[in-house]
Amino acid sequence: MGLNKELEGFLVVSLEQAVAAPYCGLLLADAGARVLKVERPEGDFARGYDSGAGGQSSIFAWLNRGKESICLNLKQESDMQVLRAALRSADVFVSNLAPGAVARMGLTGDALRLENPGLISCTISGYGETGSASKKKAYDFLVQGESGVCSVTGSEDAPARVGVSLTDLSTGLTAFSAILRALIQRGRTGQGVDLSVSMFDVMADWMNMPLLGHRYMGGAPARTGLMHSFISPYGAFACGDGSQVLLSVQSNREFAAFCTVVLKQPLLKDDMRFVDNPDRYANREELDQIVNNCFSALDAASVLALLDEAKIANARLNSVAEVSEHPFLRNATASIAGADISLAALPVQTDGGTPCNVPALDQHGASLRAEFAQEKP
Repeated sequence: MGLNKELEGFLVVSLEQAVAAPYCGLLLADAGARVLKVERPEGDFARGYDSGAGGQSSIFAWLNRGKESICLNLKQESDMQVLRAALRSADVFVSNLAPGAVARMGLTGDALRLENPGLISCTISGYGETGSASKKKAYDFLVQGESGVCSVTGSEDAPARVGVSLTDLSTGLTAFSAILRALIQRGRTGQGVDLSVSMFDVMADWMNMPLLGHRYMGGAPARTGLMHSFISPYGAFACGDGSQVLLSVQSNREFAAFCTVVLKQPLLKDDMRFVDNPDRYANREELDQIVNNCFSALDAASVLALLDEAKIANARLNSVAEVSEHPFLRNATASIAGADISLAALPVQTDGGTPCNVPALDQHGASLRAEFAQEKP
């Protein structure tokens, strides 16, 4: 028996936009929770990210499967009352609006728990909710830069952003895990709690390796492209057919096997330049040249076969097109406005299957208004 709708019966109200909170909501919906996606009258701006799914956004479809959509103009008292009624019945309230917006509307956890003591409120922000941090607007790329991620990403010549929405997705995942912890705690205490997750805090935690290097190891690691900042051989190496193969040698035992099976130079493991990893890293240019000389005489398939034989961790440097056809890739389907799109499946599998239907804008508005009109303060 595996995971199967373990959050069934839980109601999540998500005042969400863009990526971070919607990704958190996606994970909650996949776990069986009922997720109400509250959108502004013109809709979540992520609906306009692209038009690849039959004129609808494929990115929006990825992030919003299994939810119900209602459009509310929260400047109108009647619509605000619908939201408040839903929150009186909710288990979880997720939001990632502009800094201070939720508080200005009186939707703080403390206020909402006067009527719903068990409510778990999770606010996702860019930099935090106090002081000057609360006033700073944030997007994924900007937080990558502010948190130092870009300073350790890229080549020696130039920094780079990580090519996926690393900050948004990691923050959504962190919020999801915090909500699960809060639900467990509520099961013991009966009381809800406020959760605050900032994109900057998540990235700062993930930056601990270079931070520790800066504070305790003589300096942060330099940008090294596809190479490693203290392990050798490690990185991308060109083969004779023009392909690149990635490999990582992590121990002296692996290096001995690499020299014997792959490089066909068993005595190289005893060369004083390469005896231990610090030696290999100090002399990495000479070692990389030896590896390149060997690989340049072989095609990628032959190199990969030798690396597998030697039990050396390796990978191809695949393009997105190649990943799309990868034999390891598990695909799922999202259905939006009559169009089915194929996307990578969520990493944690659910026995009952993953929701695939993506709501149209305000698709459930009428039924939700009717449902929560019955709720009385």
